[in-house]
Amino acid sequence: MTRKKIKKRKFALLLIVITMFFAAYAHHKFGNQPVTMGRLQDKLMDETSGMAASAINPDIFYVHNDSGDTSRFFAINAEGKLKATYYYHGMAGGKFGVWDCEDIAVGPGPAKNKSYIYLGDIGDNGATHKNSTIYRFNEPKITAKDSVSNINAAVLYLKYPDGPRDAETLMVDPLEKLLYIVSKRQDSVTVYTTPLLFKNGDTVTLTKQCRLYFKGLRPLRWITAGDISADGKQILLKSYVNVYYWQRQPGETVWQAMLRKPKELPYEQEHQGEAIAFTRDGKAYLTTSEGVYAPIYKYFIPAN
Repeated sequence: MTRKKIKKRKFALLLIVITMFFAAYAHHKFGNQPVTMGRLQDKLMDETSGMAASAINPDIFYVHNDSGDTSRFFAINAEGKLKATYYYHGMAGGKFGVWDCEDIAVGPGPAKNKSYIYLGDIGDNGATHKNSTIYRFNEPKITAKDSVSNINAAVLYLKYPDGPRDAETLMVDPLEKLLYIVSKRQDSVTVYTTPLLFKNGDTVTLTKQCRLYFKGLRPLRWITAGDISADGKQILLKSYVNVYYWQRQPGETVWQAMLRKPKELPYEQEHQGEAIAFTRDGKAYLTTSEGVYAPIYKYFIPAN
């Protein structure tokens, strides 16, 4: 082999090393920038306020509108294409049978090895409602063809131990089998729980677990969404401008984990971002916003 060829090979090897270095650097520095997955592709989804990953339908997420919509929710893929619309019987007063549905979650329930959807009619801007309502649905299998159907719900009525609250965060802890609700507006938000295993029509008083304080100006610091990963080991809360993240330690409850200082994860402020969800594998989270054709963003969880 000639010296010229040896030099060329050494130079090529050096270029490969440099390229790999900068690729690794770029991944470290920019790897947590959002990926635009798509947009909500139907005008029906114009006030999206909650999001949750399906447990039995790959690449499917459930979303819903907040106040002003009727009693329904939607199944979409990660690119925002509408796959199914589900109508249910709302138990609240008013024209639409629901007051203000603000978040949705997926998790276990009364039957072993089955998955359920939980939808929270928990918004109460004036803190005047006598109770809030949780709807529980058997998670349906989605077919390839777009569909519209009715779905039955079991209903749970909630009371707060310290008076009515406005809330936009509903989460399911699959390990302790608890529903979590986090209030929205106060200087320090409150974390409440109640067991998942309720009977249709039950009324329960939530258990007050702790209070959390987040810095910032009102209303930007108000807590608008949250999620617990499918394995119960990761927790997200979001405000209008920040995403907060905790890793749960063995033997620790979700609320105990949230008493520790959170990490702040990447988040590009949206028009009115009120929805966040872990992917089913827990390696990333998706966000979307109110507004017609709102974009869907995906962020990867940073490595420790």
